[in-house]
Amino acid sequence: MNLLERLNQDMKNAMKNKEKDRLSVIRMVKSSLQNEQFKLGRELTDDDSLTVLNRELKQRKDSLHEFEQANREDLASKLRAELAVLVDYMPEQLSEEEVSKIVQDAIAEVGASTKADMGKVMGAVMPKVKGKADGGLVNRLVQQHLS
Repeated sequence: MNLLERLNQDMKNAMKNKEKDRLSVIRMVKSSLQNEQFKLGRELTDDDSLTVLNRELKQRKDSLHEFEQANREDLASKLRAELAVLVDYMPEQLSEEEVSKIVQDAIAEVGASTKADMGKVMGAVMPKVKGKADGGLVNRLVQQHLS
């Protein structure tokens, strides 16, 4: 079952169970996916869907950080609930050890030795961990391994 089909099914369940917050998030994600599909002018691949989900997740994480800094707990708690719904649709996240192994392999693959080679390493790692690891974690691990 692709993501759009799963969202449609979950949307029906959320309506039946009167889960307004969950329904709202599902509708937002579905709308983003449909907008992306219209923009690309073709059916979305799993990779395209994952990109849209990552974008939605990142937007909410950034907003959450801003709300927490502004001491807006009312808005922050709403975003935490939205994040929890979005995480359900993401692939299982890699552990830090797994990401570290991928980073080490990429460093060897591109022959990187200094922090100046960080861009090459990130370019090799990110497609392998797309949707399965946070970019901040990857960045931190690449810096650790190159220093």
